[in-house]
Amino acid sequence: MAAILCDIQAGDEVILPSFTFVSSANAFVLRGAKIVFVDSHADHPNMDERLIEEIITPKTKAIVVVHYGGEACEMDTIMEIANRHGLFVIEDAAQAVNSFYKGKALGSIGHLGCMSFHETKNIQCGEGGMLMINDPQFINRAEILWEKGTDRAAFFRAEVNKYGWVDVGSSFLPSELNAAYLWAQLENLDKIQERRKTIWEDYFRFFKGDSSDPIILSPEYLKKLSVVGYHLNASNIQLPTSNFHIFYLLFPSLATRTAYSEALKEQGILAVFHYQSLHKSEFSKKHFPDQYKRHLPNSDSYSDCLLRLPLFYELPEISHR
Repeated sequence: MAAILCDIQAGDEVILPSFTFVSSANAFVLRGAKIVFVDSHADHPNMDERLIEEIITPKTKAIVVVHYGGEACEMDTIMEIANRHGLFVIEDAAQAVNSFYKGKALGSIGHLGCMSFHETKNIQCGEGGMLMINDPQFINRAEILWEKGTDRAAFFRAEVNKYGWVDVGSSFLPSELNAAYLWAQLENLDKIQERRKTIWEDYFRFFKGDSSDPIILSPEYLKKLSVVGYHLNASNIQLPTSNFHIFYLLFPSLATRTAYSEALKEQGILAVFHYQSLHKSEFSKKHFPDQYKRHLPNSDSYSDCLLRLPLFYELPEISHR
């Protein structure tokens, strides 16, 4: 819906981070856009806003901002760049329910915001999402797209005497069962968030330890997991300003990450990596060869070195040993 509302056409360019899920790109590719990727920050997977302006061209139509793990991108800078160049900003706030930037809810800052209620999110209904309309120019058309391209909602309000097909549209509605399931979770959002916060802080205390020593995995713990020969730096784990959506570790290499995840698996713990750089995908190689050839080292590093630990409401309590 965001791509349609921004009138993305064939030949338009859309800027988005390489380190994100493919849905961030697919919505615009389906409208014929060329995706232009931007690298992540060296110290966080979020897009590096300092690199945006240099890849803007006369064909650029929009910037898609992804708030990784519910952590806010630098929205003041991004909005200033977008406004100066006349670009739309779409916030991919899929992971960002109950996260804020300078007191503003993520998803409410750009022209449009998108939130996910997929089963992996803090609150979920299996599948589904929400589009936030922050620019009044989009309100009326968004309702028509939502109603499968018809003005049926206006008809129900007795604003027109009949309804018909007036624009493009699709089936964007969740079922009432999904909505009811989600509503119950919304009613318990504070309870859910408090539990996730407890788990996140428990991980943090465990890995950080009681000293300032940058070796935050004890030799005894490494020996137990049969993984030795590498260190994690405490600076890679910081108290978040977000919604406790993800707890991840950063490893010095793909090999060490793989060894650690395999050792966890032997203990019955599933820890998984996350996105693979989109600019290095087979799709980009075929359709955006100039992007495939670009060097985005930070995105590639997160693809190789980031590992997510289990974090969900029903995660059992365990003692630290």
